[in-house]
Amino acid sequence: MREKLAIPVAEWPHAISELCALNHIEEAAVLSTCNRMEIYLLALSQHRGVREVTQWMSKRSGIPVSDICHHWFLLYNNDATQHLFEVSAGLDSLVLGEGQILSQVKQVREKLRSGFGMVIPGLFEKAITAGKRARAETGLASGAVSVSSAAVELALTKLPSGSASSAVMLVVGAGKMGKLVIKHLVAKGCTRMVVVNRSQERVAAIQEEMMPSGVEIIYKPFDEMLACAAEANVIFTSTASETPLFLKEHVEALPLPGAARLFVDISVPRNVGSCVAELDGARVYNVDDLREVVAANKEDRARKAMEAQDIITEETRKFEAWRDSLQTVPTIKKLRRKTERIRAASVEKFMSRYGKDMDKKTKEAVEDLTRGMVNKILHGPMKHLRCDDTENRPLPETLENMDALNRMFELELELLEEKIRAKMEQK
Repeated sequence: MREKLAIPVAEWPHAISELCALNHIEEAAVLSTCNRMEIYLLALSQHRGVREVTQWMSKRSGIPVSDICHHWFLLYNNDATQHLFEVSAGLDSLVLGEGQILSQVKQVREKLRSGFGMVIPGLFEKAITAGKRARAETGLASGAVSVSSAAVELALTKLPSGSASSAVMLVVGAGKMGKLVIKHLVAKGCTRMVVVNRSQERVAAIQEEMMPSGVEIIYKPFDEMLACAAEANVIFTSTASETPLFLKEHVEALPLPGAARLFVDISVPRNVGSCVAELDGARVYNVDDLREVVAANKEDRARKAMEAQDIITEETRKFEAWRDSLQTVPTIKKLRRKTERIRAASVEKFMSRYGKDMDKKTKEAVEDLTRGMVNKILHGPMKHLRCDDTENRPLPETLENMDALNRMFELELELLEEKIRAKMEQK
């Protein structure tokens, strides 16, 4: 289902435009990745907005509305804000603290810069801040938590100081684990590596995928494995071979690379014979060594995730305060328009009765007088709605004042009707 609902990055702006064109949707954003499909909305009506978006998803994907409703999860207001901030921080990822999701949230922010409203773009801007703070202040992303990432991290820490950038990397096997090792090496700044595999097709696919990053991946067939190993400082093995690829006599015959050659074997069964570890010129690490590293790092990340929650809560409060402060602007505008309509209608009625004998100057004086009266009446209410630096008033108090004015002057219904009229005029 997620694959059918997925929206490619290039189509995000078009999807957002379609969502914003729905009758009860003011602003929208799409976050569609390999393992999540999320839509963020600012709606005129919660119930109708959800219904319209669900129908839009159904029409776009071909999935029945009932099926979508069976699998969705809905979050509103503060819960939705906190969820996005947790997503941005990597707290909602399969791997705690992983960094790719923050880059994807940034992509959404970039797409929203083309005039898609104020609140939702502000939400994603604050989510990026929350994600960055959570990682920087807790170290949440540090420490490998998968076997492949632990293999790369361990190898780089075992190399002599300052030699990582010049070390020759050999990856034996281009299956799922081998590909992940390559990706982690690239993420750590490795720009050149040799990959040995039985078929060239898999390596070619990896080369194509990594092409934008400028990494040089050199393919070698299996019969050249030992020749490649002779030139390598670090050898990662991840094949399905049921017998070891590197035995003591193989490694013993290899010229020493200066320092001890590192073998990081993430295969089960092992690709590197246990006897290789007996050689002075070789250091061997296997899956059991890596699992200990992963387990320790996972426990550490779980502790850091709890610390990150405090940052998420703080940033959520900041966003909610900023968003709430925006609510007073339409109230101020609507109150002014409503009082102006009342004033203008009263003046028109007065002029129809008594204005025939008035000269132009007197009529203008009546207009000025009534406008001045309205402005003086509004001065107090407007003063209590300001959210700028001219009034040192707590936001909750300002919002209470706004709610009171909305009720007393019956502005809420007018605001909603005005927004709906504007939406219909766009059509």
